[in-house]
Amino acid sequence: MAATTHSQSRTEPWIAPLARGPLRGDVSLPGSKSLTNRELVLAALADGPSTIRLPLHSRDSALMVRALRDLGVGIDEVDPEDGAAPNPYGPDLRITPAPMHGGVRVDCGLAGTVMRFLPPLAALAVGEVTVDGDPYARKRPMDAIIRALVDLGVNVTDDGGGAMPFTFTGTGSVRGGALTIDASASSQFVSGLLLSAPRFDEGLHLTHVGERLPSMPHIEMTVAALRARGVTVDEPSVGEWVVHPGPIAARDTTIEPDLSNAAPFAVAALVAGGTVRIRTWPRETTQVGADLETLLPLWGATVARDGDDLVVDGGVGILGGASLPGVDLDLSRGGELAPALVALAALADGPSEITGIGHLRGHETDRLAALAADVNRSGGAVHELDDGLRIEPAALHGSDWGAYDDHRMATAGAIVGLVVDGVAVDDIGSTAKTLPQFPSLWADLVATGAGTPDAER
Repeated sequence: MAATTHSQSRTEPWIAPLARGPLRGDVSLPGSKSLTNRELVLAALADGPSTIRLPLHSRDSALMVRALRDLGVGIDEVDPEDGAAPNPYGPDLRITPAPMHGGVRVDCGLAGTVMRFLPPLAALAVGEVTVDGDPYARKRPMDAIIRALVDLGVNVTDDGGGAMPFTFTGTGSVRGGALTIDASASSQFVSGLLLSAPRFDEGLHLTHVGERLPSMPHIEMTVAALRARGVTVDEPSVGEWVVHPGPIAARDTTIEPDLSNAAPFAVAALVAGGTVRIRTWPRETTQVGADLETLLPLWGATVARDGDDLVVDGGVGILGGASLPGVDLDLSRGGELAPALVALAALADGPSEITGIGHLRGHETDRLAALAADVNRSGGAVHELDDGLRIEPAALHGSDWGAYDDHRMATAGAIVGLVVDGVAVDDIGSTAKTLPQFPSLWADLVATGAGTPDAER
């Protein structure tokens, strides 16, 4: 399938900085998008005010905040309490629940967590709510949420295509009860329903009936967040959840750094050589990015904990002449890591096959088609499979690299550009979706290499 660029705007291409020597990186990342947006939803439905410390401030989280405010929820930016050090990436958030009203048009942008988490919550408001987003967002799968709302008794109007835009009229309550869905296209369908389910009259007994259920760690994250706020969630069998009706406790919480956004920085150690230290890496987490600890050693990295940090040692790296093997991976647990790992595989000396990621066709772009198009445009040999990609070794050269409005496609181009001169990412600004600071953080990382490269070249 051919990938199609669908950006709304373009600036001058960003020429990925070349590494000049082994890295000595020290990276501090802002909060997890997945955790921030889950906690925003739960705090909006809680039985009192909550404070979210160290939240992510990015386009995805800003869209969630704006939608909740439009529905009537109070969200204020506040300074840290008890003399705590301020978040260098933005203020803490104080969320005050309030009766929610309609008369709202929710702008989801390209944020899957907004388009899948907000409709069940907004169905608890009184009045009409319209859900829409960026033009490409109208191609993202939404049928499971639309059908779920209808099955739960919500009056939904759409064009029959199972996509945005759609409109529904909330009555202030949702019946809940038994519900069957096919969440094969995204685990976010499950999470979106579970998050609001305690506020449904009958709670929710949700059963998934599709052939696959990708990204299970994200559902585990949702269940853990619910339980942390006192909600009773039973899991009678795989693909089945029972959320009991009742209050969602107000709770102050601190957001972990985004471990999926750590992927390109950690992978950089294998490409350029040297070490990259990721600050405040949690010892226990539901984030799928934690799988990097076991995945990167497959390519030869040494990964170790040092106090609160994770240190990735790539040895001499590809830049220093290392030969990286090909690998075969099933990434059904965490497909969001695929773009960074495909970029790494495209630089390896052996063939790789990365599967379990067919659902990525329905993400911000068709990531399988986009990755194949970008790498192959650069001289690579990537072949699309039904459920993944096969990457053959090839000598890459500089070329245009499409971001396709997708933050992870843009960062994949940065990885390749560490050792391939002239990789021109057409929209590095797309990284603002979850990591607005990416260009500066990346430039700082590359500058730690021997020779102090010109990060602006």
